[in-house]
Amino acid sequence: MSHEDVLVWDGTALQGSVAGTELLVADSWLVDDGAVAGLERHRARFVGACTAAGVSIDHAMRFMDAVPGHLPLTGRLFPRVEYGPGPGGLELRLRVRPAPPTTETVVLAPHPGPDPRRAPRTKGPDLEMLGGVRAQAAELGAGEAVLCTEDGTLLEGAYSSVVWWRGDTLCLPDAELPVLDSVTRGRLVDAAAQRGVAVRHERVTPADLDGLETWSLSALHGIRAVTGWRGCEVRTGAVERAPLWREVLAAEAVPLVRAGQPA
Repeated sequence: MSHEDVLVWDGTALQGSVAGTELLVADSWLVDDGAVAGLERHRARFVGACTAAGVSIDHAMRFMDAVPGHLPLTGRLFPRVEYGPGPGGLELRLRVRPAPPTTETVVLAPHPGPDPRRAPRTKGPDLEMLGGVRAQAAELGAGEAVLCTEDGTLLEGAYSSVVWWRGDTLCLPDAELPVLDSVTRGRLVDAAAQRGVAVRHERVTPADLDGLETWSLSALHGIRAVTGWRGCEVRTGAVERAPLWREVLAAEAVPLVRAGQPA
């Protein structure tokens, strides 16, 4: 698949149509030859954000029920579900698109200045602006930008969440910080709990991660080990745990279930 198709929900079916591009809510996930991990979490996050924006829960859930039937079962895809204004008013739509290349490592760069997002807990409204933030980081030789509060507390990446290890403890940003409810981070925390791994929430600056194994998490890339920092003096830790935990998360992938098909 080398192009993207956009389908709009008419209340009963997804149809090819002229669609809007502005995002009030969005969610996306990786589909690899018809297999996907964490789809129920993505569904819950998207439906929850849509209902908070005024969409009826039944309307949003029926839309999500229809989505798998329009996803090819071969190739690597990165479909996105969207809610936003279109030619006929507010609409739910599905953007079927190929997956960009993925990597297992990444270089980070702190964004200069405070978090620029207007809706940090909702995926969608800030995506276009965050593309510009990441482009700034790319000018420094980084693959992802890191957002911080005005006092320098680390929040998350422009398109990812950030976690780190202190010894055998998996560490996450403080739960009260304005960060997105990351699906991949949630899956990782659950897998850690199942294996008896301690999990701790912290407030840190990038400098506090000096020498620690640090990961950037996203639905597209999964776990990317941080192998460098730009724009700050932070040394990376040895990459010791990432390969094992990539296998753990990859093992959660299951075949897509389409409407009318047994789960």
